Amino acid sequence: MRIVPYKPRTVRRAQLQAPHHIKSKFVSAHLSKELREKYGRRSVRVRPGDTVKVVRGDYKGVQGKVLKVFPEEGRVTIEGLTREKVRGDSVPVKIHASNLIVVSLNLNDKKRKEKLEGR
Repeated sequence: MRIVPYKPRTVRRAQLQAPHHIKSKFVSAHLSKELREKYGRRSVRVRPGDTVKVVRGDYKGVQGKVLKVFPEEGRVTIEGLTREKVRGDSVPVKIHASNLIVVSLNLNDKKRKEKLEGR
């Protein structure tokens, strides 16, 4: 399914109703300059274990490992990034993938490594 930008309402609806294997494409982030030169590509899907840096928003400049990815929301949680609730509990902050830059990749998966280096 390809999302063609006609109206904002149509695009938002298509993104919300997209199947899971397509929603996972929405959780991609730009690579750092070093990784971009090394692998010859601009962006990659974010996975748990990748080290990312927040480049926009309240948490700008924070760097840490990705703990969990939420493809339905297009957001990720990062190690050490929490906020305090009113009653005192601390909860992980979900950051949108478009506000991240991947600093280092988790290459434990052979297929991911082959795909990146095969380009």
